[in-house]
Amino acid sequence: MPPMRDNEQHPAISTPMTTQRRPGPLTPIAALALALAATAFAADRPAAETLLAEKRPLVIGHRGYPALAPENTLPSFEFALAAGADLVELDYYHASDGIPVVIHDADLDRTTDAKTRWQAQKIRTESRSSTDLQTLDAGSWYNRRYAGTRIPLLNEALDLIQKKGVTLIERKAGDPRALVELLHQRQWINQLVVQSFDWEYLREFHRLEPRQILGALGPPGSVGGRKLTDEEKALSQAWVDQVRALGATIVVWNRQVTQPAVDYAHSLGLKVWAYTINEAPLANTLWDAGVDGIITDNPAVIWRARALRQ
Repeated sequence: MPPMRDNEQHPAISTPMTTQRRPGPLTPIAALALALAATAFAADRPAAETLLAEKRPLVIGHRGYPALAPENTLPSFEFALAAGADLVELDYYHASDGIPVVIHDADLDRTTDAKTRWQAQKIRTESRSSTDLQTLDAGSWYNRRYAGTRIPLLNEALDLIQKKGVTLIERKAGDPRALVELLHQRQWINQLVVQSFDWEYLREFHRLEPRQILGALGPPGSVGGRKLTDEEKALSQAWVDQVRALGATIVVWNRQVTQPAVDYAHSLGLKVWAYTINEAPLANTLWDAGVDGIITDNPAVIWRARALRQ
């Protein structure tokens, strides 16, 4: 037998050539198994954590769906849920008896019939009991078809929204401990999101319950008693650093955001949401900048803009 060359194999020990096989398409059963596994994994996460893990931008109903129903009422929340809003935002104050009620303003003039019913103006929301507040008409100001709509208690609004979706609670007034205790009682930690313009409130909330997902609303109107300019209010790395120091994981800003600021927030693991956006062109500009969520009075407009986006 002649000697073999270095690159030649002996016939007796030659091995067949192996080829890489590309995986074929999943069978229906395998695809179903993967889908069920993904669903089970998501089910292990609280609802708010699951939403924040989404790769797509979120659509958030501002005070429910005020383009169709009076803000911060149960019909408004129902419309937002029917429109598929990822989160439904609401505002709350504490009534004089300590019970949280859902309303945006510090006084009752704009969204109730308190002026005519009680013959006084600028009655503070916190000056009346929850029982008294629920006797007011919170719908006729918007349209007569909503006559008799009541100011919801926070508990009943959360019961409605949490059965079908996720709530974004904006605290207008009240100490953090009361809301922390409510979330513990109802087992709603991270089943929803809490936000506020009061950054000291957020700091204390985070100290009491560091697990809860918090959103810091901005920009502040002033710092140290000095009113800020529009340029100073724009989202910047410095603002993002301050939000992170509070323990918040969502920067909730107005339209004054830029891609570098959003990129910086993302590099720290924070999300950026923008409010209150009702125009498709502006929504597209914000999405181009990388914004993770749009808070809107009209979820259908924003969903349509997203669907038409290339």
